[in-house]
Amino acid sequence: MSEELLEIKDLRIEYHTDESVIHAVNGIDLSVKKGQTLGLVGETGAGKTTIAKSILRILPGLQAKILSGEIRFEGKDLLSVSEREMRKIRGNKIAMIFQDPMTALNPIETIGFQISETLKIHNKLTKKEARKKACEMLELVGIPSYRYDEYPHQFSGGMKQRVVIAIGLACNPELLLADEPTTALDVTIQAQVLEMMAELKEKLDTSVILITHDLGVVANFCDSVAVAYAGEIVERGTVEQIFDHVAHPYTEGLFASLPRLDRRERRLKPIKGLMPDPAALPEGCSFCDRCPYAEERCFKTKPADVELEPGHIVKCFRVAGGE
Repeated sequence: MSEELLEIKDLRIEYHTDESVIHAVNGIDLSVKKGQTLGLVGETGAGKTTIAKSILRILPGLQAKILSGEIRFEGKDLLSVSEREMRKIRGNKIAMIFQDPMTALNPIETIGFQISETLKIHNKLTKKEARKKACEMLELVGIPSYRYDEYPHQFSGGMKQRVVIAIGLACNPELLLADEPTTALDVTIQAQVLEMMAELKEKLDTSVILITHDLGVVANFCDSVAVAYAGEIVERGTVEQIFDHVAHPYTEGLFASLPRLDRRERRLKPIKGLMPDPAALPEGCSFCDRCPYAEERCFKTKPADVELEPGHIVKCFRVAGGE
């Protein structure tokens, strides 16, 4: 359980357009242990999906540029391997559940074909063997195998998401990237899908990076948490460290904006302002314009990582003991 499956070091990614350069990911460090689930949380535009796509190397080729960094999977730098080798890894050792199940499936192919296609490519199964395995995967995610020959439009949103999960897990990947897998679903279906993913994770011993806005999901599903803001990881640690000892002002703001059953408050406390323009990031701390504790140095100098306790790392001057 202590062995690192994935390590990301100093990853920097830009998107180039005709008008500007978007600084999407700005020197992040992340790691995922075997069998562990990492929750990646933060506002829209924080760079979460870009991080996930960079692991699979499926960023848009003309616009995206990886400036620096390493993405080591099982000790091998994925940014250095050939495209041919990456095709053997995608869907096989590393799989991704995309955000919208409505658009993730091919509308003109049966759901059975879309599951079995992965099996035939990576596991070299015959058509008959792939069909049998695909039927088993459908049953595993709670869909009757007799629906193998049906099309995506014949399924509800929750059922489509189950199919997408079946495709992602078909080859028993060692790492699953789940990009907001429950965003398009209603609350009851969300709970069912997350419970099912937790059961499959235990059964298949799969590591997971779960991208989400929902801190409640993180608390129940994840082992560790990384809080993303403006392309940086501003706080990371175990679930207990983050939830019990909130340190970064942004993380503090995320928790304060949630409803609490143990308090009688008439209004929630949103984080004031907006995330900075990624094409014109501030010179100092990226959160300084919205931070209630901002000092003069926050606007001029970027804070370094501070380790509060083993594994709990925060990027903030306020917790640096006045250094």
